[in-house]
Formats: sequence, C-alpha cells, structure tokens
Amino acid sequence: MSQELNANIDDFLKVSGSSSPQSVGSIIARAVNAGQYPKIRAIGAGAVNQAVKACAIARGFVAPRGLDLVYIIGFDDIIGENGENISAISFKPVVR
Repeated sequence: MSQELNANIDDFLKVSGSSSPQSVGSIIARAVNAGQYPKIRAIGAGAVNQAVKACAIARGFVAPRGLDLVYIIGFDDIIGENGENISAISFKPVVR
C-alpha cells in the first residue's frame, strides 16, 4: 500500500484485509509527525481489524515524541460501483 504524504487532507488511507498493519501504522505516524492527519477508511471485518492494529502501532510510534494519538471513529457511506450504499468505518487521528 503506497500513499503520498503530500496528499490532500480530504484524501483517505484505504486499508484492506491484506494491508500490513506495520506499513499502514508507519504511514500514519510519518504523516502525524509531518503535521498531517490522514483519515483512515476500512470496509469489511478484515480491513477494520488491520486498521485498528495500524492505529495502535502508529500510536506507539509517535508516543516517544510526546504525542498522545487518539482516534475519532465513525461511519462513512460510500456509493459502490453498482450504485449501492456501502458502509465503511473511518478513523480520524487527533493529537491530545
């Protein structure tokens, strides 16, 4: 999974069930250290599992720098290819 750190803040990190939590967590941590707060989106149980692990890993990466990374979790509705509504879980990082 590759994601540019210079992406617009409205862009999402899209996590799938096969995403590496270590890689996604590293991307989140690098973005937070650069002052960006990318929203993470996951569709499906496997993807949500990987996203939660990545969020915990990112929190551990930024903690030594004195950052307390927490997440606001919510639902997003997405229009699928066939016009059907798909529910996704979104994670928005916030530093306290």
